[in-house]
Amino acid sequence: MSDDFTFRLKSIRFDEEYSPSDNTRITTNFANLARGENRQENLRNALRMIDNRFNALAHWDNPKGNRYSVELDIISVEMIIGAEGNNNAFPIIEILKTNIADRKTNERIQGIVGNNFSSYVRDYDFSVLLPEHNKNRPEFSMPDNFGDLHGNLFRNFLSSDAYKEHFSKPPVICLSASSSKTYHRTENRHPVLGVEYRQDELSSTDQYFQKMGMQVRYFMPSNSVAPLAFYFIGDLLADYTNLELIGTISTMETFQKIYRPEIYNANSSAGACYQPSLTHQDYSLTRIVYDREERSRLAIEQGKFAEEHFIKPYKSILEQWSVNHVR
Repeated sequence: MSDDFTFRLKSIRFDEEYSPSDNTRITTNFANLARGENRQENLRNALRMIDNRFNALAHWDNPKGNRYSVELDIISVEMIIGAEGNNNAFPIIEILKTNIADRKTNERIQGIVGNNFSSYVRDYDFSVLLPEHNKNRPEFSMPDNFGDLHGNLFRNFLSSDAYKEHFSKPPVICLSASSSKTYHRTENRHPVLGVEYRQDELSSTDQYFQKMGMQVRYFMPSNSVAPLAFYFIGDLLADYTNLELIGTISTMETFQKIYRPEIYNANSSAGACYQPSLTHQDYSLTRIVYDREERSRLAIEQGKFAEEHFIKPYKSILEQWSVNHVR
């Protein structure tokens, strides 16, 4: 039945001219920055922050701190179900691809794919299915097989011809650390990723990404104030070059400073024992306007869209395929 699922990729450049399309989700976070009267200033400032952070981390042979520039492409993935083709195409996920422009050598260096991660089915799982499951329950719990379908769809995409034709390495997804967990600083330090933190137990997001075939490590890069969660397949420290890793750090740390300034733009750095908090008051704001309430609202709307146009219409097909999916 996996032969009935094929994938199609679309790419759009994320730059100061970026404008979200009316007929596609694009990535909610990026679309949020690119609306309103401050849209172009938002985009320009965000891209400048990314470039500045990249050059600060890639400081060798870079005396003026302006050698590199990061180029970003939003990759939208559609899944086509059955032989009907376009009529049954559904937007599965959106990820971000980095490329690095070296002004000294005039070389364009391939970066990492993944970085940000948006998914309609994930929105459905966390914003529709999970709240409904726990409604009127005395204790919080997870539904049976929670995340199995999403994990199998993601694994299927990574093994598809569409992924292999466009990308040579597995993805790395970089997210915020969980505000519900406590992280402990270790003695392990990477020259680019920085000092490693570890937690006592996996968060619900960690468990969800496990079903996608990804493990997690937490690192706080130099001059950062909180650890980032890096989800990966294989060996995070060995499979990617320093410049590839810096592209991901500079991009995703910038977005986290915008989206979660209480954690990633705090005025004090994480200590040896650290628990992130969105109620933390000692932080600085960026000059970028961002509507966090809209982000939460859209997650629910997009989860319901997935339920109506994907989960319910193809329920029997998806359940049969997911049960029989061989990992």
